[in-house]
Amino acid sequence: MALHDKGQLEGSRLFAAVDEIFCLFQGTIENIAVLKQQYGLHKGCTEINIIIEAYRTLRDRGPYPADQVVRDINGKFAFVLYDCSNNSVFMAADADGSVPFYWGVDPDGRLVVSDDDEIVKKACGKSSAPFPKGFFFTTSGGLQSYEHPMNEVKPVPRFDSKGEVCGTTYTVDAKAKKDSSIPRVGSAADWSSQY
Repeated sequence: MALHDKGQLEGSRLFAAVDEIFCLFQGTIENIAVLKQQYGLHKGCTEINIIIEAYRTLRDRGPYPADQVVRDINGKFAFVLYDCSNNSVFMAADADGSVPFYWGVDPDGRLVVSDDDEIVKKACGKSSAPFPKGFFFTTSGGLQSYEHPMNEVKPVPRFDSKGEVCGTTYTVDAKAKKDSSIPRVGSAADWSSQY
């Protein structure tokens, strides 16, 4: 994870570590009071405390789907969270792409994220791209749209000025729906392990 200071920032740039959870947040949350109440946080909490608590709710108590948790955040933001206890990543960007956020995979297969596209390009070469607007990524679920959670995500190759493939962007496939039905089996079968 890398942050680069290019001058004026959109909102706050925050870092926090709580119980082996590390989080970088950039931007602003407009409905911070509502989210503090929803997650039972005290008045002095900041945006990053909300992101960490939202993640812990997903991980530990999870009555909400991950897309709903991210969709509940109103504002201009990008964040990346790493949980050391289970080696998982959770990251998202707002629907307007208001905060610069880039990602890629380096030659050793490591995920690289930054608010500076040059850092990601240097580390990842052609496997770098802007993080998709209105999407979130989890280690367990991959890349998903929180605006259209029932639709499949499809990769679209990016081309540079020479016409060469230089990475991939992602878009929602409006025609392809995810299979979210519960399989019909006999009453003695245990289908809960599929979820």
